[in-house]
Amino acid sequence: MHRFSVVLVAFALCALFSVLPTLADAQAQAQAQSLPELVVGETYRVETTEGSVFVGQLISVSSETIVLLTDSTGEITIRRANIRRIALLDAGHTLSAEYRHRNPNATRYLFAPNAIGLRKGQGYYQNTWVFFNNANYGVSDRFSVGLGTVPLFLFGTSTPVWITPKVSVPLASERFHLSAGALLGGVLGTDSGVGGVFYGTATYGGTDSNVSLSLGYGFSNGDISSSPVVNLSAMHRLSRTGWLITENYFFPGSGENGIISLAYRYAAENISADFGLVRPLEDLGALIGIPWLGITIPFGN
Repeated sequence: MHRFSVVLVAFALCALFSVLPTLADAQAQAQAQSLPELVVGETYRVETTEGSVFVGQLISVSSETIVLLTDSTGEITIRRANIRRIALLDAGHTLSAEYRHRNPNATRYLFAPNAIGLRKGQGYYQNTWVFFNNANYGVSDRFSVGLGTVPLFLFGTSTPVWITPKVSVPLASERFHLSAGALLGGVLGTDSGVGGVFYGTATYGGTDSNVSLSLGYGFSNGDISSSPVVNLSAMHRLSRTGWLITENYFFPGSGENGIISLAYRYAAENISADFGLVRPLEDLGALIGIPWLGITIPFGN
């Protein structure tokens, strides 16, 4: 129970810090106020705070917004407060060559979340293997909550459900993130009680490429495990629409080996699909791995 109390205290502290202004917020606001002198007619590369990248010709500028003319999307208006970086490019640069939409599923690997938080008003619906359904929503820039189920009631049997609150705190100009969260679940129609996992995660990197280390402690009916589950995951953007993802679990002290995975994510602006293989670290004979297929649809802001 002592370890259970420590996890709860860590979660509470993280929630407290989430409502305080962070250094990253202050830096973003200062940068919005001190953009370099912009020249209408020149070509600029703009990276937003959400991770989108636009390359285009500046056609107008005001105290609140700038307007770019791009080859791929036409005119696009960007709020100055949402600009993370802006750079002047040479006149011969191809406008559409570096356009990249934001990662539509940047806060999660295959199943495990990283420490990057959803923005307020952002959300996504995720479906895995047809039956696993999960939706997450950013209540604030620091707090998100998810709800999931496997709808077995369609077949006349008990239905598992779970809820996934998460608090995220960005540090070091949003290149380093900490989070604390939980997966709390039960089975409707039974007396199984509540179980799940409390976890803490550290993530280094941005929304396109990052690596995360998590420690999780399982619990059931008030008892918590004495040894953690270790999760090591990473994603790396390969192209405008492609990411390489790996999500791996290890069980020190439990006698079990672990689970590894490798997947490719294809992402358009409003949908992403994960294709991969999941393999336990044990002898499976001729079986290379278990196929993974997941679809994610973002919604909200």
